[in-house]
Amino acid sequence: MKKDKIDMQAEYDLSGKKGVRGKYAAAYKKGHTVRVLNDDSVVSENSFAAIDADVHAFFKDSKEINKALRGIISSVPDRLRSVSK
Repeated sequence: MKKDKIDMQAEYDLSGKKGVRGKYAAAYKKGHTVRVLNDDSVVSENSFAAIDADVHAFFKDSKEINKALRGIISSVPDRLRSVSK
């Protein structure tokens, strides 16, 4: 099956360009935040952090990870908590 040539704007044509592998890998591993904007206001904001494979093996999804972390946090005395919201 022959692919038809897709017309695209010049700024999206990356032929002849060379990317840098892993350019943002270190920053991504430190964690990142995704913000969904609607005009000038933030509709949704979620923070993400990388976890190691050996830790990931114990949890099927982020809900389980958050549940485990909240259990640990609830055992920390109030006087030692410094959570900013």
